[in-house]
Amino acid sequence: MRINLVSIFPEFFTGPLSLSIPARAADAGLVEYNVIDLRDFTHDRHRTVDDLPYGGGAGMVMKPEPFFEAMDDLGPVGPIVLLSARGRPFRHADAVRFSVAPELTLLCGHYKDVDQRVADHLATDEVSLGDFVLSGGEVAALAVTDAVVRLLPGAMGDHDAAATDSFYDGPRLSAPSYTRPPEYRGHAVPEVLRSGDHARIRAWREEQARRSTAERRPDLG
Repeated sequence: MRINLVSIFPEFFTGPLSLSIPARAADAGLVEYNVIDLRDFTHDRHRTVDDLPYGGGAGMVMKPEPFFEAMDDLGPVGPIVLLSARGRPFRHADAVRFSVAPELTLLCGHYKDVDQRVADHLATDEVSLGDFVLSGGEVAALAVTDAVVRLLPGAMGDHDAAATDSFYDGPRLSAPSYTRPPEYRGHAVPEVLRSGDHARIRAWREEQARRSTAERRPDLG
């Protein structure tokens, strides 16, 4: 698939996309990253992408023209996603849906806001990472990219590792994990995990996942 990342800070993506699973997936030909400088679609010598808000108020609002013209030039197919604090929460189900599309386009806002016409008439989705505000959409775009790319067939060497992650198989948290040593500073690995009894281990993990979800995320039901 191709992932288009539209930003006024294209250099933001250079380091993260050259590391770990996103880099390995690109090297394997599973994904292509196309980073687009939004300022390339401005028409003044200052490459202006923002302006004062109609109605007054503090802060600057990103203009609609660069976003629309960037999409005119790109001609993307598949979801066009605006990262926004007003968006609905990004979920694992969204990552799954995006991962089967041939192309995904992520629009990164900045400053106070993005002109609402981008959300209403250009983006197909408007998503948020949570109930907090970031300086720009770049961090959120990287999170979405990582969540999508790791689902591509062949991106991870061990698919079973992903299949036991939180939220992979429905809205619940995963069971806690332990590794060697069996005891560290007086804290021991639960005996059941060292028992070799796979039926007991599966039952323990199911119960721990259920308990963790109920205690930490009761909103998940």
